[in-house]
Amino acid sequence: MMRIARLLTGTALAAATAGALAAPASAAPGGDLVITPGTVTPGTGVTVHTTACGTGGTAAGDASAVGAGRFTLAPGGGPGEAAGRFEVPPSAQPGTYEIAAKCSGAGGSGVKNKRIMADLVVTVTSTAAAGERQPTQPRGHVKTGVGGALGPDPVQTAAGVAALAVAAAGGTWLLHRRARGDRI
Repeated sequence: MMRIARLLTGTALAAATAGALAAPASAAPGGDLVITPGTVTPGTGVTVHTTACGTGGTAAGDASAVGAGRFTLAPGGGPGEAAGRFEVPPSAQPGTYEIAAKCSGAGGSGVKNKRIMADLVVTVTSTAAAGERQPTQPRGHVKTGVGGALGPDPVQTAAGVAALAVAAAGGTWLLHRRARGDRI
């Protein structure tokens, strides 16, 4: 009985998952807000465009979350596309910011006052600059805090090795005398 219940539960979950995955593909019309580039550093210019406002439609953009204020998306770029531009302030802090736009103007029916959003990621270093950097090779000795008495100087290293050898020989001699029964 338990086996049948598990089988039915698994089948129901599979059907629900398939239905959930298929629904957005058919219900998602084009026209999201697209931010290029999606990841920026402070002081970078950003282009925003959408097809959600219809042919000839305009939009009022809002980038105040990142500190850039308002901007306008005007028809241009491609058929039915509205585009605009703003600059991320040099004082912007790293994080993810929501950029929004509200359709207005001559777009088709039902798109006026439509609100669309996208996320903008602000980082300290750009992903393009990080990809261009060559990996550096390590140089010098590792500063771990262990063995600070001896540095990278070969004379000091030889003196340290000699001191350890003398200590090991003396310890061995004392253990040998003790095993023979000699008094120290």
